[in-house]
Amino acid sequence: MKAAPALLFALALAAAAPMPEAVAQDAASVDELVTSSDAFLSAHPDLRFRLSGLRQYREGNFEKAFVLFKRAARYADKPSQGMVAEMLWKGEGVPMDRPAAYIWMDLAAERGYKQMLLRRETFWNDLSEAEREQALAIGDDLFLEYADKYAKPRAEQKMRLAKRQVTGSRTGFTGALTIVIPTPGGSRTIDGSTYYDEKYWEPRRYWQTQDQDWKGPPTGTVSIGELQSGDLSAPPSDDAEGEEDDSPR
Repeated sequence: MKAAPALLFALALAAAAPMPEAVAQDAASVDELVTSSDAFLSAHPDLRFRLSGLRQYREGNFEKAFVLFKRAARYADKPSQGMVAEMLWKGEGVPMDRPAAYIWMDLAAERGYKQMLLRRETFWNDLSEAEREQALAIGDDLFLEYADKYAKPRAEQKMRLAKRQVTGSRTGFTGALTIVIPTPGGSRTIDGSTYYDEKYWEPRRYWQTQDQDWKGPPTGTVSIGELQSGDLSAPPSDDAEGEEDDSPR
């Protein structure tokens, strides 16, 4: 597989790219355990589809990867929007479309992430005048679908729904729950109040944490495992490559 140099920024993928098991076992932290569990990913389709897209991309299945990155992009995932841009720019798994690639990178740069901003300016400088006019003509429609104003509420709806399904979450007794998460080195147990910390489930805190990840050094996480608990009913997990029902409720 010929890797696109411009893709290198996305392979860090904030806090979602799985690490080799030998490394993951030693580096496992509470944050890594929570964000790699099936229940968490079921309630955070932005990360779930991004991970699935990255796996397909690494295996050279570019068409599948492109579809998955676009699904993650609908849930305000900026790295996935950047990946859509890179693939359109290179013509990987989809016909080359440089004007559309610029708009997608403009979307990815919406929160001021430096890597995306630099790529956006590189794209713009490489476009012809005709391509720039075409990009400006199609920009509004894409922003109405994928900009944070429209995409974040889809992700937030999933988070809130999953949190409401937890026994005792309405009254603040999540600490009484026992969460057991399998890892390459054996199961790890954390309490419910840690698992359901606001930084993972409260939308404003979640986006702040994500911004900190992308504005600071990239980090890795453990491999994904299943969440198991005798007291916790995990949110239903969608097929990672299936369609999402994100219609307003």
